[in-house]
Amino acid sequence: MAESSTRTVERALVLLGAVCDAGSIPLADAARETGLSASTALRLLRTLEGTGFVRRDAAGAYRPGLRVVQLGVQALAHESLVSLAEPALERLVALTGESAYLSVPSHDGEGVYLAMREGTHSVRHASWVGRSIPLDGTAVGAVLRGEEPAAGFVVVRNGIEADITAIAAPVSPGGQVVAAISVVIPSYRITPAGTRRIGALVAAEADALLAHIPSAPSGQDLTGEPA
Repeated sequence: MAESSTRTVERALVLLGAVCDAGSIPLADAARETGLSASTALRLLRTLEGTGFVRRDAAGAYRPGLRVVQLGVQALAHESLVSLAEPALERLVALTGESAYLSVPSHDGEGVYLAMREGTHSVRHASWVGRSIPLDGTAVGAVLRGEEPAAGFVVVRNGIEADITAIAAPVSPGGQVVAAISVVIPSYRITPAGTRRIGALVAAEADALLAHIPSAPSGQDLTGEPA
């Protein structure tokens, strides 16, 4: 007899919880953790994968999907996340004069600009709030995709727009990337020293953004010499 819809939903949610708790889990371990048969776990995981709630990595293990990340951000409430980020964006504009953005993953496999503070230079990046961001070839995309920047930040020149440099860093409480902080600069105005300085500022603000969540680092000194 086929299991009831309620039982199916319950099992799928328990399985999703196991994937999220582990961060990365093979099928056999997921089945064992949830007390499901391997065939049942596989069927449910395939459904969760098809709806974006889990994804498979190169090794075949299951990881939380972008839909889970998006819903997690929404659970915090987009308004709350924006409110948390506003001081960080304002500090970055004050320290750099450049436009600063908060971005989050979207369920369609891209990112979306959620909030920004416009720079103070006469030539500056205008608001792209609400616009989608491809994950390929962009600084924000690299961070939202979970790439681990060696210096704490990612720099991409001529990504979405020619003659524009973007510097982004991940907001990752508990090791799970939920958002990105970035600064967007006309390339003619940025030097290698300026890139390093602004990158350090962006990374520090991203680290401190959700410092009240366990495992997020405390705030850092944001002073630095002018670019």
